[in-house]
Amino acid sequence: MSKFNPLKVKEIRRETPLAVSIVFDVPDHLKADYTFKSGQYVNIKTLINGEEVRRSYSISSSPKSNELRVVVKAVANGVFSTFVTTQLQVGAVLEVAQPEGKFILENPNAKIIAGIAAGSGITPIISLAKDVLENAADTTFILVYGNKTVEDTIYYNEIEALKNHYLGRFFVHYTFTKTHPEGALFGRIERSTINFVFKNKHNEKHIDEYFLCGPEDMIQKVTSVLTENGARDEQIHYELFTTSSTNGEIPVSGEGMVKVTVLVDDVETTFNMPRTENILNAALKHGIDAPYSCQGGICSSCMCRTVKGSAEMKTNHILMDDEVEEGLLLACQAYVTSDEIYVDFDDV
Repeated sequence: MSKFNPLKVKEIRRETPLAVSIVFDVPDHLKADYTFKSGQYVNIKTLINGEEVRRSYSISSSPKSNELRVVVKAVANGVFSTFVTTQLQVGAVLEVAQPEGKFILENPNAKIIAGIAAGSGITPIISLAKDVLENAADTTFILVYGNKTVEDTIYYNEIEALKNHYLGRFFVHYTFTKTHPEGALFGRIERSTINFVFKNKHNEKHIDEYFLCGPEDMIQKVTSVLTENGARDEQIHYELFTTSSTNGEIPVSGEGMVKVTVLVDDVETTFNMPRTENILNAALKHGIDAPYSCQGGICSSCMCRTVKGSAEMKTNHILMDDEVEEGLLLACQAYVTSDEIYVDFDDV
């Protein structure tokens, strides 16, 4: 289970009117703990108005940079994002967990990689792109990046610099919904965008891996088009920043209480909870320091393993079918379907 450490804010840089990037000062004795793979994220927590707030943010720097940088974009009514983009100061200390996440390049033979991002979905994608460009001289990266305007585009200048530095290896296709500068596409990332880029501009290239990051609707549309065009499921990797499907039916039958035992940091705790409550919420109510972040089924922070009993998830955008078959659960989405359950947060 990932451990939080207090890290000082070393730099805050305004990236767009609504977004800032933050660099954390990682002391020498913790550098090994914050070694990361491109595409991973960190959980961050702090007290705001006396209440603990946790959020997960993708690392946007490359492993070779020796820099731990994340981007925070202000969202409407966002407690943490508003605090960071308007109040946080250099020198402040935030609790930062060790890097985690499976949105990484695991195919060592990939020669042509595509990244498709909308808005702040660029953060893990640019980390992947920089890593590939820096370390694999025979690899090509194609980026499709959607925003409202150039001014709203996180890392626009950095992307342009990378494009100029890696001529012939880094191809960028912007699409904007509110402006139409020369050379860019117009509109959201959708079927016509994907077909134009991959069947027209790069029809001679065979894409080995696709990495998608952004809102759920975009990811569903892009995945559908890629699949229709012959991409296999194992070639398409995605990470959600927002989801629209967290309000489904609770997959439980009956009422009453169930017995739950959880193992966290080698400590077993047993309690009873209503069958209609998810495992994570119940654990937190009983004072257990279970790991969590988004609580919406779009990160893997609250992942645990079923040792005894059974549960079903209300929503799951992270775990593969074989992982679910092995007993892995997202605790924030897990509702118990047996009379008793034992889950292990340590063995994941």
